[in-house]
Amino acid sequence: MSAPIPVGATGTRSWTVDSSRTIVRGPVEVFSTPNMVLLMEEAAMDALAPFITPSQEAVGSTVDIAHVAATPVGMRVTATATITAVDRRRVSFDVEAHDDAEMIGRGTHERFVIELEPFVARLGKKGQA
Repeated sequence: MSAPIPVGATGTRSWTVDSSRTIVRGPVEVFSTPNMVLLMEEAAMDALAPFITPSQEAVGSTVDIAHVAATPVGMRVTATATITAVDRRRVSFDVEAHDDAEMIGRGTHERFVIELEPFVARLGKKGQA
């Protein structure tokens, strides 16, 4: 890691909901839960980015999310991830997502900081099996 990862660091990512990020439920299209989780993961990566080196990456290991409100096409959704704990390579986050009107999701997320070279080598071997 390039610098110690500080508890309290945050990352934020926003999207405008379009049809590529929705699911149809009855007569309406709404922002999908998998896309909300992806947005939260990207916010977590934004929180970590200043603290990892180019030879590192962070992979998701745990997601515990409640999707509590629907968002229609056209609204902007913003996810925020706040680092709550760091245990060597394991980084824990509180995550929230809000649309233009209200909170739509909340929960926790965990990522592990990995070295890319051995990770890619392991995947190559696994792919050959």
